Amino acid sequence: MKRNEELSKLTNVKEWDFIVIGGGASGLGSALDAVSRGFKTLLLESHDFAKATSSRSTKLVHGGVRYLAQGDVGLVKEALKERGLLAKNAAHIVKNQSFIIPNYTWWGGIYYKIGLSVYDFLAGKLSLGKTKYISKSKTIEKLPTIEQNHLMSGVVYQDGQFDDARLAINLTQTIIEKGGSAVNYVKVINLLKDDSDKIIGVVAEDQFSKQQYQIHGKVVINATGVFTNDILNMNNPKHGKLVVPSQGIHLVLDKSFLKSDDAIMIPKTSDGRVLFVVPWHDRALVGTTDTLLKDESFEPRALEEEISFVLNTARQYLAKKPTREDVKSVFAGLRPLAAPKDGSKSTKEVSRSHKVITSETGLVSIIGGKWTTYRKMAEDTVNEAMKVHRLGNSPSKTEHLSIHGNVKPEQVDRTNHLYVYGSDIPAIKKLQESNPRYAQKIHPDHPFTVAEVVWAVRAEMAETIEDILARRVRLLFLDARAAIDSAHNVAKIIAEEKGYSEEWAQQQENEFIELARGYLLTPYSPKVINLN
Repeated sequence: MKRNEELSKLTNVKEWDFIVIGGGASGLGSALDAVSRGFKTLLLESHDFAKATSSRSTKLVHGGVRYLAQGDVGLVKEALKERGLLAKNAAHIVKNQSFIIPNYTWWGGIYYKIGLSVYDFLAGKLSLGKTKYISKSKTIEKLPTIEQNHLMSGVVYQDGQFDDARLAINLTQTIIEKGGSAVNYVKVINLLKDDSDKIIGVVAEDQFSKQQYQIHGKVVINATGVFTNDILNMNNPKHGKLVVPSQGIHLVLDKSFLKSDDAIMIPKTSDGRVLFVVPWHDRALVGTTDTLLKDESFEPRALEEEISFVLNTARQYLAKKPTREDVKSVFAGLRPLAAPKDGSKSTKEVSRSHKVITSETGLVSIIGGKWTTYRKMAEDTVNEAMKVHRLGNSPSKTEHLSIHGNVKPEQVDRTNHLYVYGSDIPAIKKLQESNPRYAQKIHPDHPFTVAEVVWAVRAEMAETIEDILARRVRLLFLDARAAIDSAHNVAKIIAEEKGYSEEWAQQQENEFIELARGYLLTPYSPKVINLN
């Protein structure tokens, strides 16, 4: 993954088979599906890969217990199959996670045991394990920080958990390894059309150099999630709004709030939502909300009522009651939902299943969906594009396609924070051994090393402090204060690697700190960390 090499392809390739706009789950999936079928494929991302929605999920690879309760069996069955496939294709990123539903009524245990047994049945051969009913004492043993007052029992079920932004990077690496091209910070600013008003490519602009490119392609796929309407506007200003953003927020707490490897699933909160408390990178991730918004943003901010809702609900179920001061980081993400036809404000009834829409100009847009089903979404999108543009009938090859970094499950050591790199671990360890400085931590309270920053710049197309601390090592999401403290040294390392000036590094540091303050609920002043 070298950006200069990918940029050079924009002028060297005369015509692409597929141009995919958007470097999130659906765009990366579509590009990988197309390139693995043998198509000449280019993916363009206006910011960094997974910058928006696709790095801000609840980190679950799941069928969706909530959708089962709503009777959407088709979506659940599809998602459970995809969960099983992803666990095999990216075993270093995806893991089998136990979830416990604490029951505070006598009937809760029976009700959820029956419902989740159906969930297991729908998973078939790709099931991750059977649902079990456990006693009150066993529930407390497994979840020592659970609120014990009126607790009756627990129900344990299995689902998947992963690191979303790391998977996005691995998908990008796989696309390039398969002969495709993917480049970040190249924004599509217009669509190219022929005399018949059919799309024949895009106009794109490098966000650093401001150089513009006219890029020709047989098919253009709009996989921009909550920004779908922007590309549809370029295509036809009268198209109407097809996607509405729904916001979900997450609070990250210290692991002392969840002294367990098991996650908590709260099936019914005060307003009918599901809430999770999930162990993630030695922290407790609490979320999510579901709030319809008018406007989309690359840096959405948690609303005060969402923060209060998550904190208040967590306090009801945790013995140690979290406060605003305990929040290490707060992040918000936007889900791209098909716009409700009746104009209603509720998101509960809006289907999470995806739709592929083809415009009269030939533009193919993928709408909706979720990380778990990204592969199936991509397959459906490319199938539709091939049909509309008469590109033959080559079948999808991604069902059993191993993703970059994949290793055998028994080779994954989750006690070592490097596990998310999978097959790249030896290369990072070699870097650490090559220079004593590279083995140093970028922050004393966290395991991430200088070698990982260098690796991100050299091998993972990281261009900014934010790319590294938000999406390559996840420190911004895990501990925003520590990320702020690390910014100075990370800026220096990038500048050294790329030959940038001190002024560049200082500007980067200022921009990142300003952004990172939005992940905090209380004011904070940076501290200086000295690296040798």
